[in-house]
Amino acid sequence: MSEATEIVVPEAAGSESIAGLIRQMLVQLGEDPNREGLRQTPERFAKAMRFLTSGYRENPEKILNGAMFSVGYDEMVVVKDIEVYSLCEHHLLPFFGKCHVAYIPNKKVVGLSKIARLVNMYARRLQIQERLTSQIAQTIEDKLSPQGVGVIIEARHMCMVMRGVEKQNSAAVTSAMLGAFRENKQTRDEFLSLVRSGR
Repeated sequence: MSEATEIVVPEAAGSESIAGLIRQMLVQLGEDPNREGLRQTPERFAKAMRFLTSGYRENPEKILNGAMFSVGYDEMVVVKDIEVYSLCEHHLLPFFGKCHVAYIPNKKVVGLSKIARLVNMYARRLQIQERLTSQIAQTIEDKLSPQGVGVIIEARHMCMVMRGVEKQNSAAVTSAMLGAFRENKQTRDEFLSLVRSGR
């Protein structure tokens, strides 16, 4: 499936709504879904999940196409410290951190806020960090045809902190380097230096 394809997600699976399934889950966990604190929880959960997975209903072409401009600029553009909140597809637990995006224009630039919106779009899907990193880089490569793209994500995963190995201070770092960022060490080093500056 093309990354530019908008994914249509039905509100209910079969005849059961998300809220109805959550009520069943609460019972299976040994809870009473009718007690005061849980009465509206299934509906709240359904609403929260629709927001946290709203990226399935967005399209990168719609985000980027209206904000691309022809400019004679060929130096590195960096948008760093973009906050990332996503859900691990293995446990449906959050992972969160920072995303740093850089590209070297090839006659076209994109509005800076659109890069953050693109990051949000892919983050608001069930994800693994590695795929999220690659999707952001590949979409910028496909839509802008820059000289190169670099993306780094640093994130903490609740599936490692709250369960499993329970390592409280662990973080995962992933990167995707395309074009000049992959081929030229000096370009990569400049990107890394700009990401680290101010810390």
